[in-house]
Amino acid sequence: MAAATSGLQMATTNPCFYSSRRIVKAGAAVFGINSKVISGTKLTYSCYISSLQPFYRSFRSSSAKFDKFVMKAISQSSENKPVSGLSIDLKGKRAFIAGVADDNGYGWAVAKSLAAAGAEILVGTWVPALNIFETSLRRGKFDESRVLPDGSLMEIIKIYPLDAVFDNPDNVPEDVKTNKRYAGSSKWTVQEVAESVKQDFGSIDILVHSLANGPEVTKPLLETSRMGYLAAISASSYSYVSLLQHFIPIINPGGASISLTYIASERIIPGYGGGMSSAKAALESDTRVLAFEAGRKHKIRVNTISAGPLRSRAAKAIGFIDTMIEYSLANAPLQKELSADEVGNAAAFLASPLASAITGAVIYVDNGLNAMGVGVDSPIFKDLNIPKAKH
Repeated sequence: MAAATSGLQMATTNPCFYSSRRIVKAGAAVFGINSKVISGTKLTYSCYISSLQPFYRSFRSSSAKFDKFVMKAISQSSENKPVSGLSIDLKGKRAFIAGVADDNGYGWAVAKSLAAAGAEILVGTWVPALNIFETSLRRGKFDESRVLPDGSLMEIIKIYPLDAVFDNPDNVPEDVKTNKRYAGSSKWTVQEVAESVKQDFGSIDILVHSLANGPEVTKPLLETSRMGYLAAISASSYSYVSLLQHFIPIINPGGASISLTYIASERIIPGYGGGMSSAKAALESDTRVLAFEAGRKHKIRVNTISAGPLRSRAAKAIGFIDTMIEYSLANAPLQKELSADEVGNAAAFLASPLASAITGAVIYVDNGLNAMGVGVDSPIFKDLNIPKAKH
């Protein structure tokens, strides 16, 4: 067994650093999940790609027996013995995830999967949420959620304040500059954050956009104001264009960029209003164009993940997320609740060399709901012998 050190290291533009260290033991050949360490969490993922079958192999161990084997995130064991199967190895890579402000959204799950695969994690947090996020991390409120498959804690190397609605300082109106929620923070526009990351680390390999906001999301489209519609487009889709535009000079060739979208971009989802469905459609269209331009000019891949409904804090603002989860459970080919970790694992795959020929794609991670043409829970189908999951 080799000893490994992991902990939390954060820094903001303020001269404050917080750290938490723990010494853990990691398996030399594979990561084993210790149920005592992660009891009560939803850490059912490893660095497996859910669509690939795991490769099993027997290992001799005098200290422990593993009930199951998981795909190793680091390519070589401490003994440099060859490992069978395909691994997601992001060791030595650096990722910037824009839009992490708590521990139960897709942004956090993506960061966690990338970290489990060996990547160094940087995050951008919305300025008004920065203080609460930092405080929660410092006090250990997220420690349970930070546990990785090997029992160590996910490290966040640095946290940057970010408001991706503003490209540069000249775009920031005076009322925002003087808003008390922004007091104490600086250099939080997209341009400034990209410059700060370059100054601090030089370059990155992975850029993740996990941002969306529609101030009138609960309004039907026919009742949405011009201001509300454009605000949704600005925060949820153009913010991705801006991020890639400013970060692309520091993304290493062969790097990857990933965003998160929703099926409302192409299907009618009543209640998902305020221009948000239009914003997601724009995001997917931009993904294809950006994939062409970033691929040709910079050899960078651009994809988006269409994730199913998740009971996150952000989704609760819509007001009917529980209904959407119930609908998915009743109608999707896979009758189970979607885990944020499953979306995180898909992102780790897309960021890895295993997806080196995938770009400009919308990858559905929604238990197959996107494939359905009708809701099979409708009373009209009551006499049909529709297969159901056995529980």
